[in-house]
Amino acid sequence: MATSIQAGLAPRRVALGNGAVVIAKETHKTPAVALHVAVRAGSIIDPPGLPGAAFLLSRVIDRGTTTRTADRIAEELDSRGISLAVTVNRHQISASCTCLAEDFDDVLTIVADILIAPSVPDGELSTRKGEVITAIRQDQDNPAIRAVESLMALLYGAAHPYGRPQKGTIESVEALAAARLRDLHRERFAPGELTAVVVGEVDAARAIDSAERVFGGWHAAPPRPLDVPAPARAASRRRLVVPMMNKAQADIAYGFVSISRGDPAYYATWLMNNALGQYALGGRLGDNIRERQGMAYYVSSILDANVIPGPLLVRAGVSAANVDRAIAAIDYELTQIRTEGLTPKELNETRQFLIGAMPRALETNAGIASFLQAAEFFGLGLDYDVRLPSLLAAVTLDEANAAARRVLDPDRAAVVVAGPYQE
Repeated sequence: MATSIQAGLAPRRVALGNGAVVIAKETHKTPAVALHVAVRAGSIIDPPGLPGAAFLLSRVIDRGTTTRTADRIAEELDSRGISLAVTVNRHQISASCTCLAEDFDDVLTIVADILIAPSVPDGELSTRKGEVITAIRQDQDNPAIRAVESLMALLYGAAHPYGRPQKGTIESVEALAAARLRDLHRERFAPGELTAVVVGEVDAARAIDSAERVFGGWHAAPPRPLDVPAPARAASRRRLVVPMMNKAQADIAYGFVSISRGDPAYYATWLMNNALGQYALGGRLGDNIRERQGMAYYVSSILDANVIPGPLLVRAGVSAANVDRAIAAIDYELTQIRTEGLTPKELNETRQFLIGAMPRALETNAGIASFLQAAEFFGLGLDYDVRLPSLLAAVTLDEANAAARRVLDPDRAAVVVAGPYQE
């Protein structure tokens, strides 16, 4: 059954007979088409004791299928000037690219083949394992990554899907065989988990017909539901130091478990966090820690509301001599916004900024495709682009300040310092 909305982007959405969802939006910005195909099979599908399985699968999934070798896939894409990006987050593996409109059908066929029938050749897997292990070693030597990964483990627990490292460990990657990755694909990939978004110079009806051709014949049993538990709220402040004495600067990760994307307070929390420091120099954290005190190389706050309550992270890079002062400044700003609240001017300016930023995010076909994919994943509706400004406009000062009091409690914060610093 097809559904369409007559305002804003007005994409068409069709659920195929096998459960796959196709969203198509015709544009005439350029003679090109952006594809964004996602499967709900992110890092939460990692088997027990094998963190990084989904990440490794994402690195090898385009390196051969049951009908195409890795060389053939590369040749078919390279000859069209196409770079296919395969990415993974906690909940999805995505394949995205931009192609000429005349190449759309062929490229969609290749992308479908990659996602439906990967062969995971042993030789290709060995190469990708080496690349992932190198990336893990680089992460282990990076204070910013060590700080964030350690913070997530503090907030969620090292065994929780949100708390374990997405790339896994050297040991877990080495232990992953091709057969196990093929089993993981068979267990977790199914048409009902897939959403294909097509945006560009292709008629929506044609895009849907093409998607029906390449995805409609795919049949697989729905995967069993995965339990992703919401963590308990912290009862006290926790602090961890990861000494890396050979580094030039220390990285601070300071945060909380916040809210889920579906929480009614999401828009108030988004606005509050933007004023706090989402865009670094424009927020309170940047103004205090970087501009007025000159302590930080960078500082910002990030709200990652997700299927379950996600983290709100404050990150800063400072010299070792300024670690304690920087943490005290973060404590101060969070206490101020929690007790004194935002000013009407702050709320209005951050609201205007976010509303004004939306058209810029939708300037390209790829930007529209990413927006529609996220809206589908979180169930926000085909008219979300139309409703978003009013959702932000409806947030009151009291609601934004209530969000600060709910999320930002320095006495319950988790704080990690990684770098040339010791207690």
